[in-house]
Amino acid sequence: MDETSDRTMRQVTLFVFLLSLGSVIGQVSYTIPEEKPKGSIVGDIAHDLGLDTKRFVSGKAQIYTRDSGEYVALGRERGVLLVKERIDREALCKQTTPCALHFQIILENPMEFYTVTVQITDVNDNAPTFKKNEIVFKISESAVIGSRFVLDKAVDLDVGMNSVHGYDLKPSDHFALKLHNSADGNKNVEMVLQKPLDREKQEQINLVLTAVDGGEPQMSGTMQIVITVLDANDNAPVFTQKTYKATVTENSPKGTVVATVTASDADEGSNSKITYSIKNENDEDSGVFEINRENGEIIVVGTIDFEKSRDYKISLLASDDGGLSDSSKLIVEVQDINDNKPEINIMSKSNVISENADVNTVVTMINIDDKDAGENGKVICYVTENIPFMLKSSSNNFYSLVTDSELDRERASEYNITVSCSDEGVPSLSSSVTLTLQISDVNDNAPVFERSSYEAYIVENNTPGLTIFTVKATDADWNQNARVSYILEDSSVNGAPVSSYVSVSADSGVIHAVRSFDYEQIKDFRFHVKAQDGGSPPLSSNVSVKILIQDQNDNPPQVLYPVQTGGSVVAEMVPRSAEVGYLVTKVVAVDVDSGQNAWLSYKLQKATDRALFEVGLQNGEIRTIRQVTDKDAVKQRLTVIVEDNGQPSRSATVIVNVAVADSFPEVLSEFTDSTHDKEYNDNLTFYLVLALAVVSFLFITCLVVIISVKIYRWRQSRILYHSSLPVIPYYPPRYSDTLGTGTLQHVYNYEVCRTTDSRKSDCKFGRAASQNVLVMDPSSTGTMQRMQGEKSILDEPDSPLEVRIFTISKSCKFLFFMELVCLFIVMRLLYH
Repeated sequence: MDETSDRTMRQVTLFVFLLSLGSVIGQVSYTIPEEKPKGSIVGDIAHDLGLDTKRFVSGKAQIYTRDSGEYVALGRERGVLLVKERIDREALCKQTTPCALHFQIILENPMEFYTVTVQITDVNDNAPTFKKNEIVFKISESAVIGSRFVLDKAVDLDVGMNSVHGYDLKPSDHFALKLHNSADGNKNVEMVLQKPLDREKQEQINLVLTAVDGGEPQMSGTMQIVITVLDANDNAPVFTQKTYKATVTENSPKGTVVATVTASDADEGSNSKITYSIKNENDEDSGVFEINRENGEIIVVGTIDFEKSRDYKISLLASDDGGLSDSSKLIVEVQDINDNKPEINIMSKSNVISENADVNTVVTMINIDDKDAGENGKVICYVTENIPFMLKSSSNNFYSLVTDSELDRERASEYNITVSCSDEGVPSLSSSVTLTLQISDVNDNAPVFERSSYEAYIVENNTPGLTIFTVKATDADWNQNARVSYILEDSSVNGAPVSSYVSVSADSGVIHAVRSFDYEQIKDFRFHVKAQDGGSPPLSSNVSVKILIQDQNDNPPQVLYPVQTGGSVVAEMVPRSAEVGYLVTKVVAVDVDSGQNAWLSYKLQKATDRALFEVGLQNGEIRTIRQVTDKDAVKQRLTVIVEDNGQPSRSATVIVNVAVADSFPEVLSEFTDSTHDKEYNDNLTFYLVLALAVVSFLFITCLVVIISVKIYRWRQSRILYHSSLPVIPYYPPRYSDTLGTGTLQHVYNYEVCRTTDSRKSDCKFGRAASQNVLVMDPSSTGTMQRMQGEKSILDEPDSPLEVRIFTISKSCKFLFFMELVCLFIVMRLLYH
């Protein structure tokens, strides 16, 4: 075949995936026919892997295979795979399908490896053959029509369509050929008698059995069948089972009995004597087992190796002396024992690695092979403890030795790494290998926080400057490179810089609260802290810190309903016909705190009649607890306290007015009078106390002024008395009144105490004469008019001192008199 036709016959499948350890592992599959000449191109490996051909030269590409024989070579310069040796699929894989070559291509700098699978397809280069060129049957002439005679099957080393496809038996006068499937999936060839035999007519019959395959071109093989016709032997032997199954342990000693098969013959005498035999179809199975021709015991005579064959299919034949026979199948399963140690193969390794190598950097590639199966073939590999390396497993027992953590040459400049592998068999087998690795030095250690993120809690209403918690970072370097400083990174919280919320100590990493927090305003916030070492250039890392504000019970419950009004009274009406459990109203309250601080409970603190109402502890519903009667008062006053579940708890009270009545006018008259009286009494008490305080203050003030004036006059008189200057009398303007009497105008200022309502006895005080005076307006009850008073004589700047003192003295005496009157009135009112 030319190269073009080879390409049409070859199917290429490329699947490249990334290993978690950082190296790239690719898998390429090719399909080629067997018997290709040396130097034939298997595939363009560089193109299929997406690599440049120069990479194969620079990477020192090489083929690694566990098998001793190499059938495929690598052309580095062209980046292609070539046929190195003649490939015979039958010699390589026998009957195993699919047949494939598995090997790896290793590249260095950087280290990579790729898995290549070359599947070998079969060509029709083998003809079907029979184990014997001639077979002899002795058949009694009494054999009934339909009697079956088992024939040897042809063997074709090819597989698939190129294997045995059909059989042909000639001549077909007495016998017909029949194929039927056996329990193991193979086809048995039988010769069936269609026409009675007559020894007198024909003592011997010669037949030719031809086996053909399905290949192109078709090939065939033949076998001669010689039939000797005997006198009557009508019954053929019959096996008790069509298929026998047995189990044998690997490496069983010779002579071990595997199984015993039995067959029976209904004839008597010599015609019932049965002889057992094995009809091996494969030469590989011959020499492993033997059968006792007399009793049917099958024993081990060869070496049983699980790694070579996991089961054996043995064809059994039971024949009597008359030539009649029956066939059966024995399937022997081989049980594996742990007789193979794991094999550790170093594919590629590095002797030196830098200390700043990334985590998961590949150091060495290892292939593990254990020929056992099941648990005996499961291998677990591990490395020396307390080293920064680990083994990572990929598919098909490939391991990579990778860095598990950061390296530090200052602490360890060399590692002796022991890789140990053991299987899971009983007893377990193991093997090990030691690798030496040098660490080259660089400055590559950054500070590392103890946690990937932090969360801290602080109770609200804290004191500014309070220590919240401490962040801690360590640096694996030494001296200045290990000196860590903590920096609060710039960010904002609710539009304000985070530095207005917290601060970080540069040396210790202690985080302080800058302000007092309020849980109702902010519940949590997040910021970042950077840890920077003293190296050059400095290395740093940051960590996320979340501060959660914990609630305090600093807010009392707020009553939403019923609304408490100042002037009017809101009452809930309960008809006198109300039954037990009647819903009067519901107290609704909220608490702006959270958690158990916001869990509210309702209790009845006071009530006009405690035996009539109750309050729901959780829902605040006010219900009747007995039947309402005519004797119950119309006006019912309930005081409900609402408490939260905080420690200590906070509470709020609400007054609920309930009217027990059947009509609204009855409720209105009752609540109007009582409310007015209460308001009247409350206002009266307030104004009486106020009046008493004001009058007392004025009295004390006037007394201080009078004493001061008296002292002043005494000092002035003493000065005039000792002075030698003539005394010139001075008469101020308006000294005489308009009538010329020579007296002062009788204008005095009085403090007037009066009431503005007949139902209230609080005092109203008029202002000084020099100010606006409140006067009762006779045209409107309770309405005051403003009236501008005349200026007092005391306000005249030209009035002599004696006149002012006289006026003040008069005023003080009047005030003192009025105070006594008001005190008397207050005492009387308080008494009543």
